[in-house]
Amino acid sequence: MSVKIAPSLLSANFGRLQEEVQTIIRAGADLVHIDIMDGHFVPNLTIGPDVVAAIRPYSQVPFDVHLMIENPDAFIMRFIEAGADVVTVHAEACRHLHRTIQLAKKGGVKVGVALNPATPLQAVQEIVGDLDLLLIMSVNPGFGGQSFINKSLGKIQRARQMLAEFNPAAELEVDGGINQENASDIVRAGASILAVGSAIFAAKDPDMAVKQFKSLVSI
Repeated sequence: MSVKIAPSLLSANFGRLQEEVQTIIRAGADLVHIDIMDGHFVPNLTIGPDVVAAIRPYSQVPFDVHLMIENPDAFIMRFIEAGADVVTVHAEACRHLHRTIQLAKKGGVKVGVALNPATPLQAVQEIVGDLDLLLIMSVNPGFGGQSFINKSLGKIQRARQMLAEFNPAAELEVDGGINQENASDIVRAGASILAVGSAIFAAKDPDMAVKQFKSLVSI
């Protein structure tokens, strides 16, 4: 299994996003993970589609856009137009999840669904076959720099088993508290994409941090 590293811009310096994006791309990032927060679904605000569009020209790799927002149906197309290649919505934020997934698919992008730590895998069991990506939150969403919830490893393992049975082609992404000490365990549990924030952007040398993560998951 090829594991991808998706540095999360939530932990980047928002005053120099162009340079931060270019740094991680040069270092070998496979995707750019972009957390969109609205201050309602999660207790934090980040960026909107205009900022995504502004940094899109500086990345040659896909934009992995994670919508931590209420009423994602109202914004999906705007983020697709801004340059998203993957759009992930939260099961908890969607009144009609199947309809939301189909709306995103009409935009021609890959579609994912994210689950918060307290949300069971059964929440996506009926629609997992429609997904390109399942994202397991290993922290409560809203802020960077949180510690990995160790019980998430079992959930990641069960999610991998679910995908193996119902949708083997889908990616399994993990987001939250990933560092160089736990990355290998998360990959062994079944993750194929690691969204890594502060362990990269808070490092003294983010370029080297990306390369180290790439080396860890290639073993």
